[in-house]
Amino acid sequence: MSDATLDEIIVVNLADAFRGDGEILCNPIGTVPMCAGRLARATFEPDLVYTDSISTLPANDFPVGVPDAPKVVESYVPYRSIFDIVWSGRRHVVMGASQMDRFGNQNFAAIGDYRQPKAQLLGMRGAPGNLINHATSYWIPNHSTRVFVERVDVVSGPGYDRVAELGEGAGRFHEIRRVVTKLAVLDFETPDHTMRLRSVHPGVSVDDVVENTGFELTVPDDVATSRLPTDEELHILRTVIDPTDARKAEFG
Repeated sequence: MSDATLDEIIVVNLADAFRGDGEILCNPIGTVPMCAGRLARATFEPDLVYTDSISTLPANDFPVGVPDAPKVVESYVPYRSIFDIVWSGRRHVVMGASQMDRFGNQNFAAIGDYRQPKAQLLGMRGAPGNLINHATSYWIPNHSTRVFVERVDVVSGPGYDRVAELGEGAGRFHEIRRVVTKLAVLDFETPDHTMRLRSVHPGVSVDDVVENTGFELTVPDDVATSRLPTDEELHILRTVIDPTDARKAEFG
């Protein structure tokens, strides 16, 4: 029986978002996403390229949360080079969200009217360009009706409905691959690209997810339980990718 904890289950299910990506820039933002991307490369997706979040592409399994760890530099990627990678579609980013709707429209700019918001957040950042140009996944810890809403207050990253309105070819690389929360894994693999419940984490029921979502989810007849890490994945995550348990800071 696996002794995997929730954070480890989430990391491997987020890592699965990178399956089949091949040689692209794996650019997850945040500790849990970085653990997921690096675990994917260390196990089932060896051609992935990832950054140290500054300016280099490490060739070794560089751990998160250990800035002075030995690093083998495969290449330098200054900030100006990132835009060429983004526009080519050769990148898969993992972002966060303060709000998201059924079509994947994402907001981390502001809560309330953008002209006079109740709360000013990050702004648009790189979200519009990310969503139009390459695959995007999300790590959204808090799964609640305040986050998963019928309509986002501001669109930072456009969802499937808005991209469709732009016309043919506008979002040729647009893909929202996965949304992972502390309750479940979700995707948009439906005919109308609305959010679907893909799996629930151990100990979580379908009703728990539905009650904490502010719009109608597509719920299959049989909802799987999110997969557990293999022994190899647990060993690599605990001893190589995140030996200081930095990921656990997001699981109070």
